[in-house]
Amino acid sequence: MDSQTTKLAEAGRAEVKTSPVANAMIRVEELHKYYELGEARVHALRGVSLDIRIGDFVAIMGASGSGKSTFMNILGCLDKPTSGKYLLEGVDVSKHDKKSLALIRNQKIGFVFQGFNLLARTTAQENTELPTLYTKISRPEREKRAADSLAMVGLAERAHHFPSQMSGGQQQRVAIARALVNRPSILLADEPTGNLDSRTAVEIMEIFQQLNDAGLTIVLVTHEHDIAEYAKRVLVFRDGKIRKDDSVANRPRANEVLKTLPTLED
Repeated sequence: MDSQTTKLAEAGRAEVKTSPVANAMIRVEELHKYYELGEARVHALRGVSLDIRIGDFVAIMGASGSGKSTFMNILGCLDKPTSGKYLLEGVDVSKHDKKSLALIRNQKIGFVFQGFNLLARTTAQENTELPTLYTKISRPEREKRAADSLAMVGLAERAHHFPSQMSGGQQQRVAIARALVNRPSILLADEPTGNLDSRTAVEIMEIFQQLNDAGLTIVLVTHEHDIAEYAKRVLVFRDGKIRKDDSVANRPRANEVLKTLPTLED
């Protein structure tokens, strides 16, 4: 295991030991979410209850309208449930106001999205530093954390390149580095391989598996069954409920799978 990966992941776990909910990074209890669409009332989540343990790696699947995106938005403190509880590291965040939720997002949650969301005129180093601008971290520490995160995803030599000078896979690595820079407790990834070719997708899953091996809790949304198999556990949503919750048997190791795949030419 890469020492830099271990250091970053362990930093994200530093406060977990004090959680009053033993061994649970996330606990949700009877979550319901309603949306008002004109005169219609949509019941997006219907009494979802779930524990995600410290160091777990969970893939979430489901068709459009199944409730998985609503669930991820609540886990990411981007939305609040209509009723029910959401405990993050033992703290009920379901009743927090917008300012408190923003602080939690910045300090405890790292986000990785399908579209990379990098600033075009900003270098990899500067893109990675962005979340630290909303903290009290000093400039030298910001720069060090960003450099460490880029090194961990194999992009130390690309720190001063712009997104237009990088491949899609490299841009997604920058996005992962950015998600890690504040040393979060949990990483939420929404279709992180959706815009990538098959080999690059496995390379991204290799990074996720390395981070998870070092102890970082990861929740991943994907439509791809082969990508979900790299997780330890797969949840399937349908009609606002969890219909399946299975451990992954014979889980593939991405580093071994990469040995069997051809190298793609630029």
